[in-house]
Amino acid sequence: MTNSIDYKLDELDNNELNDICDECKNEDETVTQNLILTGYKLCNSCRTSKTLFPL
Repeated sequence: MTNSIDYKLDELDNNELNDICDECKNEDETVTQNLILTGYKLCNSCRTSKTLFPL
């Protein structure tokens, strides 16, 4: 029972930490860092643009 739960949690973590930005769909190492810091999967470029132009 716990093995299947652990496997599903590992699968979710791997899908979430894939370094692909939700906005521009580019792969960047700062996506995981920003996910940990802010909770959003954004690269630094998209994060800056969202901060300056929050539309």
